[in-house]
Amino acid sequence: MSLSIGEAAARSGVPAKTIRYYEQIGLIGEAARAANQYRSYSERDVAMLRFIGRARRLGFSIVDLRTLVALFGDRARASRDVKRLATQHLAQIERKLAELHSLRDALADLVDRCNGDHRPDCPIIDELAEPAPAAARAA
Repeated sequence: MSLSIGEAAARSGVPAKTIRYYEQIGLIGEAARAANQYRSYSERDVAMLRFIGRARRLGFSIVDLRTLVALFGDRARASRDVKRLATQHLAQIERKLAELHSLRDALADLVDRCNGDHRPDCPIIDELAEPAPAAARAA
């Protein structure tokens, strides 16, 4: 069965523009072309797009997707390789969550210290206007 890019997008949940991008960067192979030169996709292509779409929704990077796609296609793969990649990604997510919690706590503190009244004094503005520490400026 031959599917247009729109049909492949609908069935996979990956937008047509993203499918074209994945082809451009070589994440997926170039689509076959029908006689009219339109892209043509198979059910196997749709399954791969679905796989990639799910991995993207879990936050895997394009670099990680390349590895996952290779592992997906390798029936002799070791599951430890897949687990290692997923474990590394999970650790990145945990670090980001810790950073977000720290940001939330800092902002919540500023919000709590601000009176939010008619006066111009505002600890939020004061904090944002402070010069950055030397370490932050160097980064």
